[in-house]
Amino acid sequence: MLLPVVALIVVALCGLLLFGLATAKVGVLAVVIGVVAALVPVGLVVAAFLWIDRWEPEPAKMLLLAFVWGACIATVTALLINSTAEAVGDLLLGSGNGNKLSALVSAPLVEEAAKGAFVLIVLWRRREEFDGIVDGIVYAGFSAAGFAFTENIYYFGRAFAESGFGNGTSSGVLAAFVLRGLLSPFTHPLFAVMTGIGIGFAAKTSSRQLRILAPLGGYLAAVCLHALWNAAAILGGAKTFLNVYFLIMVPLFIGVFSVVLMQRRREQRIVAAALPQMAAARWIAPSEVELLASLSGRREWRKQARKQSGRQAARAVGQYQSSVTELAFLRRNDVHTEDAKRRQDELLNVLRASRAEAVRLAENGG
Repeated sequence: MLLPVVALIVVALCGLLLFGLATAKVGVLAVVIGVVAALVPVGLVVAAFLWIDRWEPEPAKMLLLAFVWGACIATVTALLINSTAEAVGDLLLGSGNGNKLSALVSAPLVEEAAKGAFVLIVLWRRREEFDGIVDGIVYAGFSAAGFAFTENIYYFGRAFAESGFGNGTSSGVLAAFVLRGLLSPFTHPLFAVMTGIGIGFAAKTSSRQLRILAPLGGYLAAVCLHALWNAAAILGGAKTFLNVYFLIMVPLFIGVFSVVLMQRRREQRIVAAALPQMAAARWIAPSEVELLASLSGRREWRKQARKQSGRQAARAVGQYQSSVTELAFLRRNDVHTEDAKRRQDELLNVLRASRAEAVRLAENGG
């Protein structure tokens, strides 16, 4: 009972610290401008990861916790360590060089570790709900989205404090928004996704070596990409930056997007293959197989339930659909262990309860 309270206190203190530091450096108005500008790219990023997570949605509270972790815990951790690295760099390499040391070495190592730590915690504490690469991508993406949101608030606020709104081509909020909000809103999530893919792969492999090497490899890939991005921005000119952006980051983003599409199709095939067996076991009705086999069918079912019986009925149908998906994934893996049997019983209870609730609301007209 004490752990959630302590966690809330830590998050609140981190949030207050970040707000205090930002307002001390750029002022309250600049922070407000930064928040407004940062809402646009973070909304786009969050919507993208929710789209990825449609087949087997993660609990909303876990996604919110991932975002808050990135926005507060990971940001404060990175701020403290990077500031220390910058100060040490100034002492050892001369004034002004500490910033380069922090950007090229400390920031990639620390920030990617801080963002990826949440995914490891989820795997450690809720392994039974971690279904592989897609879950790793989603949790890493939400953590990185929170981190980028806080970082953008400061960058946009500083741009306003120094140059006002600007005109889109000169320094100012508009120029910073074009660079960070339009051209590169997915950079932090893209780096973190490398770690998420590694952890997601480790979650389902039976090899002990890969359980260690896959997350480590994903983390190192994230660090290298992050360092390359910072190096292009700090050490290279405009041409170098654009080359890195168009020749490396854009193709990599397309590659990750392709992996996501393949994983979504794989999830659909797993669910579609399990549905007839679930109908034979009388867990679901035979008439529901076609509706549950596609996202469009599921969406139409929820829409119809909302129209006829209200939002509460639509939520019950959505919970029913999610429990069907989780059962399909569970049946695909080993269901003979005690933990798997316990998890299957839990999901069947949720399935039956949500179905009964949806039927009750339909009979009572909402």
